[in-house]
Amino acid sequence: MHSKRRRGILKHTKGYRWGRKSKIKVAKVAKMKAGQYAFAGRRRKKRINRGLWQITINAAVRKVGLNYSKFMGALKKKGIKMNRKMLAELAVKNPKIFEKIVESVK
Repeated sequence: MHSKRRRGILKHTKGYRWGRKSKIKVAKVAKMKAGQYAFAGRRRKKRINRGLWQITINAAVRKVGLNYSKFMGALKKKGIKMNRKMLAELAVKNPKIFEKIVESVK
């Protein structure tokens, strides 16, 4: 049981640098920290992506003569419920459809 648990920890830390891959005490800490960083990273990824979508939408809308906040406010007033991810994707991949959305909001 004891060696099985150790083997599992060392299997998880395989590929880590220095003693973190082979010394059980250090490996245990490294594994725990890795889990914490992974948890925080999943949250951070969502924040970063949302920021990138906002930048993309803003760039696309400025070509038409609006800015991001006015565009999003107008979308809300018109009752168009599209998330930022889809709007950013449309702005990049289907600019004609995105322009129609912008015109319907203006």
